Amino acid sequence: MLYSKVFIESFGYELPPNVVTSDDLEKRLAPLYDVLHLKKGQLEALTGISERRFWDPGFQMNKGAIMAGEKAIDASGITPNDIGMLIYGGVCRDNLEPATACAVSHGLGLGPDTQIYDISNACLGVLNGMIHVASAIELGQIKAGMIVSCESARQIVDTTINRILESKSMDIFKKTVATLTGGSGAVAVILTDGSFSKTGHPLLGGVVKSAPEHHKLCIWGPDTGIPATGLNVMETDSVGVLINGVVLGTETFAAFKKKFSLTDDQPDKIICHQVGSSHQRSILDAVGIDEEKDFTTFKFLGNMGTVSLPLTAAVAAERDFFEGNDLIGLFGIGSGLNCIMLAVQW
Repeated sequence: MLYSKVFIESFGYELPPNVVTSDDLEKRLAPLYDVLHLKKGQLEALTGISERRFWDPGFQMNKGAIMAGEKAIDASGITPNDIGMLIYGGVCRDNLEPATACAVSHGLGLGPDTQIYDISNACLGVLNGMIHVASAIELGQIKAGMIVSCESARQIVDTTINRILESKSMDIFKKTVATLTGGSGAVAVILTDGSFSKTGHPLLGGVVKSAPEHHKLCIWGPDTGIPATGLNVMETDSVGVLINGVVLGTETFAAFKKKFSLTDDQPDKIICHQVGSSHQRSILDAVGIDEEKDFTTFKFLGNMGTVSLPLTAAVAAERDFFEGNDLIGLFGIGSGLNCIMLAVQW
């Protein structure tokens, strides 16, 4: 896909108030560590994550998305009435229905002509939402749109720790250790046709690749039944996700370079989905990107699902990591497996 009149106008994000360190989680896991003779510090050593953040108990996802959305609007050249499409892309939602986007739209005071809906696609929901909004702008259907998300890891981490302690099983620990990387946060991205200000950054387009034969490698469930058949649990074949994710990511990166006719030393900067240190090293090595071109937040924010990549891009922009005329790759990989890489000209 290629775009000629789509711009990233602004970002907004909100971080939860509660900092939870890997040491905090290991203190709760002490009975397991004693039984399995694990040394303290294993969680951070395995993941590279020293801390993550949690919302207060009972916090609603629409509240975080509204806070991030308000910041994005304040940082932009638009008003709420200019937003022609609002997409909520989080895995975590407040209800099966209505769409969480409805509560966000109401909270932001968007106009009655705004298209409002949710998208769910594991960690790629925000990037999928950006494609939807960008396509609508390119077609002339809207002049501006917003993509928001809010993720909460508190409940699934608590449930996972309880499950690990009940089983005291190395097998269960291996299947669920990826869940303990989970962090929380909220983000908003505003895309426009460039008519509101001269400060936007062109979204040039992107490529997508999928490998759905690997859809069972990471599952958060068990289902969406009413009621569900049990407490939600998450299990991840971490090795399988890493190996097959790198293969898919490498294919996507090659297609990305071809699509945008990049030179050997491009993209100039890259923002990847924030999984952890092993994933970062593996994907960068596989595609031949130097680590200094990559900006990360996982060490202090963990894996925030759909929020991770756009929030990391927002922080990178705040800290002047991007320079004028940089060609930036937004590189997302999600359970399923699916991969999206978007090109931004800074």
